[in-house]
Amino acid sequence: MLETGSPAPDVVLEDTDGQAVRLADYQGNHAVLIYFMRSTSCPVCNRHVQDLIRRRDDFAADNVRVFVAVPEDRQAAAEWKAKRQIPFPVLIGRHSIPHQVIGLSRKVFGSLQQSGSILIDSQGVIRHANGATMPTSGYQRKAITSAVQALRTRG
Repeated sequence: MLETGSPAPDVVLEDTDGQAVRLADYQGNHAVLIYFMRSTSCPVCNRHVQDLIRRRDDFAADNVRVFVAVPEDRQAAAEWKAKRQIPFPVLIGRHSIPHQVIGLSRKVFGSLQQSGSILIDSQGVIRHANGATMPTSGYQRKAITSAVQALRTRG
């Protein structure tokens, strides 16, 4: 798992339209928050995404771009995004699942995909990194809020 304070890797994922999304392209302009869902069928993860949606204006006011990364393929991700009316870009991996790019693996004999989140500031430094096997711990609302607030003081 990536560590807070370290430089973000040059990650390239794809959105549900097949367009490349390169995190380095946001450097100098926006902070980036990516929530990595365990799966689109995980009810806990879906509640976390709903919280992100409720808070989208706050993120926008703080110049934070929000993305949701899922382990499913493009078609399943696009169907989930449309059905749930997700306003954020939904990302998939280009050659593997997006979770592997940041070190979120499968645990419990390979049966449980880890979930988590990363916040990268506009200079490309990781300001929040969290990963968890249990989906209830994969989204730390208070820690994310604190990290976003800290971006203001660095601004």
